[in-house]
Amino acid sequence: MKPFDYIRADSTTHATRAAGQGANFIAGGTNLLDLMKLEVMAPHKLVDINRLDLHQITEVDGGLRIGALVSNSDLAADMTVRKQYPVLSEALLAGASGQLRNKATTGGNLLQRTRCYYFYDTAMPCNKREPGTGCQAMEGATRLHAILGTSDACIASHPSDMAVAMRLLDAVVEIESAGGAVRSVPLSEFYRLPGQTPHIETVLEPSDLIIAVTLPAPAKGAQTYRKVRDRASYAFAMVSVAARVQMDEGTITDAALAFGGIGSQPWRNPAVEKALIGQKPSPELFAKAADILLADAKPQKDNAFKVPLTRRTLIATLKELCGKDAA
Repeated sequence: MKPFDYIRADSTTHATRAAGQGANFIAGGTNLLDLMKLEVMAPHKLVDINRLDLHQITEVDGGLRIGALVSNSDLAADMTVRKQYPVLSEALLAGASGQLRNKATTGGNLLQRTRCYYFYDTAMPCNKREPGTGCQAMEGATRLHAILGTSDACIASHPSDMAVAMRLLDAVVEIESAGGAVRSVPLSEFYRLPGQTPHIETVLEPSDLIIAVTLPAPAKGAQTYRKVRDRASYAFAMVSVAARVQMDEGTITDAALAFGGIGSQPWRNPAVEKALIGQKPSPELFAKAADILLADAKPQKDNAFKVPLTRRTLIATLKELCGKDAA
């Protein structure tokens, strides 16, 4: 690990002014410390934000405001989350181990880096780690990689379970800049597609600090999070589906779907939801939704299985939420 400066911030203003190009904020450190040990990331300065007053979950305008330092364990266990946003609680509990959830934070979870093998291996070229060097994954092992939202510069998948549920719930990220200004960015606009600049993953500037995530008032309908992975725990999603469906007299009146494991960011396609709304649930309708979702999929040789797996997972999730009406 390379030497670095360490600053313990006592306010958001102190934190943002102390940060900047080449610096990183640290809270739980569950991802960052691993990357520093491997020298995948080598910040010259760490700004510790654990003392900041960002640990609260509060009700605001019928929704929730979640401080950036709320741990994944506390967020998953919060009774309001469990009752009104169950998909978020389920997604958090599906990710990592209890020990990691105790340390991992809401803000940090949104910013965790891809688990692409070549991103972690500094002997391999990686445009996300070192722009312009190439993408070894194109000719290598791609089992964990994305099939949607990729480019010829990067096919890495986004690893977060929580972010998939947040995407479904129309979360908004509150960001404070070094000048003290606070802006709100919908999660749908927070992540950037890789394009030719996969190293630029979000809209954050070097000194920007996530201070909270807000959720709107809970929408009606049944919610669930379904995750398919290589083993029952401690594994990243091959395919995951966060879903909400509202039914009225046997018709789907509203629907929202977000996907993990298959996209370069938490993936959502409004056309899939539009195809469901106003329709009677049926296996044929669910298959049509899957066709729309996967129309632009670009699988590699090792992850082509994600296409049929995504189809089956989506259909099973919709059957679960629609119940007997889906027969």
